[in-house]
Amino acid sequence: MSLSFEQMRANVGKLLRGIDRYNPENLATLERYVETQARENAYDLEANLAVLKLYQFNPAYFQTQVTSQILLKALTNLPHTDFTLCKCMIDQTHQQEERPIRQILYLGNLLETCHFQSFWTSLEENRELIDGITGFEDSVRKFICHVVGITYQTIEHRLLAEMLGDPLDTQVKVWMNKYGWTENEDGQIFIYNQEESVKPKNIVEKIDFESVSSIMATSQ
Repeated sequence: MSLSFEQMRANVGKLLRGIDRYNPENLATLERYVETQARENAYDLEANLAVLKLYQFNPAYFQTQVTSQILLKALTNLPHTDFTLCKCMIDQTHQQEERPIRQILYLGNLLETCHFQSFWTSLEENRELIDGITGFEDSVRKFICHVVGITYQTIEHRLLAEMLGDPLDTQVKVWMNKYGWTENEDGQIFIYNQEESVKPKNIVEKIDFESVSSIMATSQ
């Protein structure tokens, strides 16, 4: 009987305590845990970083597929810096010579620099990369909506569809409803009412008597 994700999380948590977290004999368990995260749309950054650290200490144990899964899971947690943390723990040789890793790093760069249309085009050409990564595309769309929400007040329906990688226009309404965005007859989607975010602030500056007296003395 296979363990649930929460059971695995508890077991892995015990493995990661103390010096035992750097025991290469634990790699098989940790690698299965990475695969479970991918399959069940769950996430545990600490465990994934432990895997990458063990690969650093034991280069002969390096697994391209597991590393790829870790990077893809890190992308699902944007805008947090998980992807950068994971990338920094991967040897440059693997980054440059292992095609799946190289492609995922390229996809990550497109997302981090907000080249969303290019991201979807590249992903479509490399769809095998996300095989087994449950919920990957929706996690990316959530990040894109986050960027749109802090960047735009209004956006064209067509442009939002392109940014969400939605050529059939089936996802836009779903995400609009999720974030409470509205659309007018001209196809303009209202993201945010700037007036609602403007709140008056009372700024109080306190100056003690000694400070005032010294200023007055120097001005005479």
